[in-house]
Amino acid sequence: MKFYKDKNELDTLLSGVVEISEGKVSIIDKEKIRERLIDSLVYNSVFNKDPNLRKVTRSLIREIGTYFGIVPSSIHSFYLEKGKGKYLNMTVPAINIRGLTYDIARAVFSSAKKLDVGAFIFEIARSEMEYTEQAPDEYACVVIGAGIKEGFSGPLFIQGDHFQIRKRLPNDIENLKVLMKESIDAGFYNIDLDTSVLVDLGKLGVYEQQRPNFEAAAILCSYIRDIEPEGITISLGGEIGEIGGKNSTEEELREYMRGFLNSLPEGKIGISKMAVQTGTVHGGIPLPDGGVADVALDFETLAHLSSICKEYGLAGTVQHGASTLPIELFDKFPETDTAEVHLATEFQNMVYELIPDELSERIYSYLKEACASERKETETETQFIYKTRKKAFGPFKKDFWNLSEDIRKNIREKLADKFSIIFERLKVSNTREIIQSTVCS
Repeated sequence: MKFYKDKNELDTLLSGVVEISEGKVSIIDKEKIRERLIDSLVYNSVFNKDPNLRKVTRSLIREIGTYFGIVPSSIHSFYLEKGKGKYLNMTVPAINIRGLTYDIARAVFSSAKKLDVGAFIFEIARSEMEYTEQAPDEYACVVIGAGIKEGFSGPLFIQGDHFQIRKRLPNDIENLKVLMKESIDAGFYNIDLDTSVLVDLGKLGVYEQQRPNFEAAAILCSYIRDIEPEGITISLGGEIGEIGGKNSTEEELREYMRGFLNSLPEGKIGISKMAVQTGTVHGGIPLPDGGVADVALDFETLAHLSSICKEYGLAGTVQHGASTLPIELFDKFPETDTAEVHLATEFQNMVYELIPDELSERIYSYLKEACASERKETETETQFIYKTRKKAFGPFKKDFWNLSEDIRKNIREKLADKFSIIFERLKVSNTREIIQSTVCS
């Protein structure tokens, strides 16, 4: 893919396709944009060495996206309807993309168009932004570019996943506010407030254990309400149990909500969903032979806590770390009225299965050195690589993006098939009209 040398070269490529007059973008040839221009714009928005050209191309992608009807949106109003008892038998998939973002987002849009899906979310966690080297503005523009390429139009949900307080950093809440402002400016109108790491099990009583959690969440929620764009209520989620810990309980949910609502300034809109722990672990548990251990996910807890969420007007529970579960279990999420399920690692695993051995070998060699301190004495090399290979998406970003079109097309097609199965299992096929009516009304 060619890099633009300067603004004049970009203007020459735009001639006859896109017209810019007094800062306003007009589209002359929609087909040429999709056939050849958008690929180049997206690539330069990520990799061009000139920060000004990256900025210009990102702005242009946004403008073109607006022309095509791609609108960064909040899913809040849809979740309010779920909280009232509507749209019960569907679960919204939230899809984390760690690498090959343009191609994987294209696969998501392709499947969504085929099945007329409107209820789906693109997301990236705070930690993922760092190790995959994807800042919020870059991620959002790449996803919008993929939507343009695949002919998508309508509300686009981009989410900050696990915007987590880091206990090891003093006053990290201020760092998180900076990230939130940057993300909202980029079009992240959906954010998960993960302050659950602050839960203090050394305190007496569940309310006091949850106090640091709900107080920090209330501070962040209030901050977001103060800075969110006019006319947009950003969708926010809370979390009561750290993923990988013990299963969440009704008492924890009720005490969190009691404290959160009491801590939230009067007149401020709160959260619309709640992440809980039900037995999963992010990425699954790798076995010595390279497989992933079966997980006994507690669907009864999901169902019960979702019903409790409704009492507070929330859409229901959020399930993290589910992508490596057997696909036949995905039917259980709509059945238990799970509002949202977060999916990441399985898509990463599929990408690694489909890239050339030469690239895999270079990545694994890098990980053995760069991540050596993370290896446990009890781990096999296979387990170590499985656990750490997500951290190669940043250092090898350009290697992934520069794979041949044949390889990337194969990845897109395989992942599109996977996304289609997931959409059907989660019962979000034919939800485009529902999303349009609830989000755009």
